[in-house]
Amino acid sequence: MKPSFLRTFLLLAVLTVLGVLVAGYHPGAEDDGIYLAAIQHNLHPGLFHADADFVMLQMRATIFDTLMAWAVQITNLPIAVVVLACHLLTIFGILAACYRIASRCFENECARWCGVALVTVFFTLPVAGTALYIVDQNLHPRAIATALALFALDYALAERYVGAFVLAAVAFLFHPIMAAFGASLCFFLAMPGLPSLLRRPTTEGVERELEPVAVLAALMVPIAALTIPMRWIFEPGTPGWRAATNMRDFLVLSKWAWYEWLGAIGPVFILLWVASIARRRAQPMLGRVVTRLAAYGVFQLVVALMIALPPVLERLRPLQPMRYLHLLYVLLLLLGGCFVGENFLRHHRWRWVALFVPVALGMFLAQRALYPASPHLELPGIHSSNPWLTAFEWIRKNTPEDAYFALGPDYMHRPGEDNHGFRSLALRSALADNVKDSAVVTLVPGLGERWQREVAAQRANHEDWRQISTADLRTLKAQFGVNWVILEEPAELGLECPYRNTKLEVCRID
Repeated sequence: MKPSFLRTFLLLAVLTVLGVLVAGYHPGAEDDGIYLAAIQHNLHPGLFHADADFVMLQMRATIFDTLMAWAVQITNLPIAVVVLACHLLTIFGILAACYRIASRCFENECARWCGVALVTVFFTLPVAGTALYIVDQNLHPRAIATALALFALDYALAERYVGAFVLAAVAFLFHPIMAAFGASLCFFLAMPGLPSLLRRPTTEGVERELEPVAVLAALMVPIAALTIPMRWIFEPGTPGWRAATNMRDFLVLSKWAWYEWLGAIGPVFILLWVASIARRRAQPMLGRVVTRLAAYGVFQLVVALMIALPPVLERLRPLQPMRYLHLLYVLLLLLGGCFVGENFLRHHRWRWVALFVPVALGMFLAQRALYPASPHLELPGIHSSNPWLTAFEWIRKNTPEDAYFALGPDYMHRPGEDNHGFRSLALRSALADNVKDSAVVTLVPGLGERWQREVAAQRANHEDWRQISTADLRTLKAQFGVNWVILEEPAELGLECPYRNTKLEVCRID
């Protein structure tokens, strides 16, 4: 093993760990409330007997949950260990791809590592109004697709177009939408520039210039075939689907704030400014990348406006067209960090400290504010003092597999709950919630009516779940068959409650 390779590998491994230390690790939180539950359902099909549709229907377009379940079965390791290992491996892959791209644009080693380090500390940077981070605080199929897309971009820069296609195609199997953006950016990187065509006007020369575009265009046919599992996107909208969609501002561009639009448009002007600097300094690869990246940004913005604004095309909104900004932000951070490292930090250690320590500390504190009641690193084997998580653990270990719970439609937003998904951690069925189940409805319109009915039933005669009565709970049992409930103390409803902690009680509905 070459010393330079070993050094690069070790530095990337260290940055991977530092990135997780800054961003935190929260399995089962946010979107992972769905993905982790889907993995568990693959391993134990008897789970979620009453609400499996809210867990599994969204997963039809990805092999993520199936592959993760297979990994758990093959390794015979606890699912928590396998998921954490895959999360670390995915982050390592993202950073390794970033380093390769940086190496094609900058010869200076300080520049390369500064770019990769800047991406690392900004893992949880919000991407304009898209409701995305650069990397989530748990394993997400989008992150796997991002790593594959970045490697595909590196292959495209090396003019290895078949390899780029293969990587983009594999990314489609994990997250079709993110992979589509990666394939689009590969196309822009491979597309010949107008000046070069003008310099070589001969038929033979033009054919040589158009060859990479022709190859990628031909390869887009099988890529398009991979989107067949996403045919649910074109199911007709329902009132429930529209209600769920209108709750998610990132899908409705008319709801974007001015600063979110600034975050969408501003990067293009920054990239054009960097392109002018690259031309003056005779850095052709950097100039090529930032110019094509700016063109990609403009093109995708136009496409997003065409899809998201006309009411007649509302069913295309779940394609999340503005999320093209994710790759744009990753590369903007990477190349911006490289620029700072080359021109300002160089080999001055104190300058590195002065830049990265405050930034990393700020991002760390922001994450602690988002998950104030939970450990910053919810690692396997670490006991949580979060009352909600301890209640979920008790339920997982002490209630029957067919238990059906009511928690209230907004339980994930209750103080101290920290947006953890009940199904993924308690491994029990629950009535639909108004937070993450509404996100599933935006992708699966057929669940809209059921989602609205269950949320409305939990709010009948009261808006605050804490005001629910014994009669209300018996009505829910008669309507839906729920037989357990989580209540915030003091409830005093006269129910049998075999578990209590400082904040919650778990009770049977008789």
